[in-house]
Amino acid sequence: MNGWPNPTTPPPPKNGPLPVKPFRAYFPILSWARSYDRRTLSDDLLAAVIVTIMLIPQSLAYALLAGLPPEAGLYASIAPIILYAVFGTSRALAVGPVAVVSLMTAAAIGTVAEQGSMGYAAAALTLAGLSGAILVVMGVLKLGFLANFLSHPVIAGFITASGILIATSQLGHVLGIGAGGHTLPQMIASLVRGLPQVNPVTACIGVAATAFLFWVRRGLRPLLRRMGLGARAADIATKAGPVLAVVVSTLAVRWLGLDQMGVRIVGTVPQGLPPLTLPPPSADLIGMLLVPAVLISVIGFVESVSVAQTLAAKRRQRIDPDQELIGLGAANLGAAFTGGMPVTGGFARSVVNFDAGAATAAAGAFTAVGLAVAAVALTPLIYHLPIATLAATIIVAVLSLVDLAILRRAWAYSRADFIAVAATIVVTLGVGVEAGVSAGVILSIVLHLYKSSRPHVAEVGLVPGTQHFRNILRHDVLTDPALVTLRIDESLYFANARFLEDYVADRVTPDCEVKHVVLMCSAISDIDLSALESLEAIAHRLATMGVTLHLSEVKGPVMDRLKTCDFLQQLTGRVFLSQYDAWTALHTGAEPARRVIRTG
Repeated sequence: MNGWPNPTTPPPPKNGPLPVKPFRAYFPILSWARSYDRRTLSDDLLAAVIVTIMLIPQSLAYALLAGLPPEAGLYASIAPIILYAVFGTSRALAVGPVAVVSLMTAAAIGTVAEQGSMGYAAAALTLAGLSGAILVVMGVLKLGFLANFLSHPVIAGFITASGILIATSQLGHVLGIGAGGHTLPQMIASLVRGLPQVNPVTACIGVAATAFLFWVRRGLRPLLRRMGLGARAADIATKAGPVLAVVVSTLAVRWLGLDQMGVRIVGTVPQGLPPLTLPPPSADLIGMLLVPAVLISVIGFVESVSVAQTLAAKRRQRIDPDQELIGLGAANLGAAFTGGMPVTGGFARSVVNFDAGAATAAAGAFTAVGLAVAAVALTPLIYHLPIATLAATIIVAVLSLVDLAILRRAWAYSRADFIAVAATIVVTLGVGVEAGVSAGVILSIVLHLYKSSRPHVAEVGLVPGTQHFRNILRHDVLTDPALVTLRIDESLYFANARFLEDYVADRVTPDCEVKHVVLMCSAISDIDLSALESLEAIAHRLATMGVTLHLSEVKGPVMDRLKTCDFLQQLTGRVFLSQYDAWTALHTGAEPARRVIRTG
């Protein structure tokens, strides 16, 4: 066999067991803490101040979105951040409540308890604890790869639909009317029914806050730059925009007594550090929340790790996805035992943290200290904070996540991806968040299996004057009527093995000139048992027709596996190291044809 050792030669020894992860590797803080210096401390403190200012209104708003008391958002931004700083590998990721996870939390616990009840808050703790336990187990077992089953188009479609749902759900707070529902049709119907009860004062506050925050995002920074303010100072002022909206609207309600005119306010927020809490050990509650906890864990991990990898690459750093699972799991466990809610790494606050110069995860720990100070000393100041302002903060934040252009890009590039994206968006909007992401994942897997069950197979010929082989339908190549070379552009497994059998039969059966068939295996990385049996069937069928089957360019690992069975001994032809070797050995010397286009 040209270029290959005797098929009876045993394969090279397999690698030994995977090395056990050192205990220190579970504590990334030990790596960066050794080189911590005064300059790094200065950078981290500045970043912490900026992120703390941004997080105070965000934490309150996302607790509102989840249907929890506002202090739950603050509590979920203290202990979880500290725990992530100890166990996480990203030096810029900012952990805490985020919009999509908050929406999923509300959808999950809204089915098991009534909003505002003790059972509702207890369910949130249980959900956070379950999510944390799931993430930690996945990290210890190195199951981070499971997140790869969530394709980017599906995630983009789910986040887009979630952003629309979140923004719509907050319109009732902006207008001062009671509105509800878990799907877009339900929310719209509820808003329409409530329009006659719009509170004019609340609507003025909500609309003004929304308009102001949109302007801050787009117009404040250019204005400050034109006024001569430095780029970094302008950025900091822009990020502090929501705080200004909170301060102004709170003062307006307090001084003008607008709460007496029907404007809903935050009210009393417990003053103090996060309490120690224990999720209720209810088997029934755990059973009802287990599936939502899995979805929240996976969605949160995918969102978090994508942000962490992007920011790490900008500084030529690396993150460990499996250790990130442990870090996020520890953060969620911390939230469960300190009165919080499910958390993950947030895109906006992480980018702010990165841009502000955070050098290590200590910036997150300092942010937690700042939020703890706010929980102890500042909560009385937000008594008159209007709910409409928090709703406006949520709307402005989540609309930046809406990317309907993904539909156009998917349609132009891949119809299968478009179907997955469109289905995810439609199901999420029409049925709910859990059904939406589940539909997207299932549909993506089904479409992948369908595509891989029909692999691309190209008949190739020799490019004149070279040793390269290309598709006869795309290039002017040399062919031999007695020699057919088929390049399989996919690993062979149970789903596509029969397709290859039929393809070879359809190509060879009507052409009596064919004497040799070569399967060019350069793109095949694996052959499972079903595919092996199909190759044996192909070889036997060709032999009965007087046609010899050969292989070329078989990868080493695939060859090692083939040597463990008797297929190579039963092969009627040879295994060639390169396709050019096969051409040289099998070419009959007959006058070649150029660009032979075959159909059927």
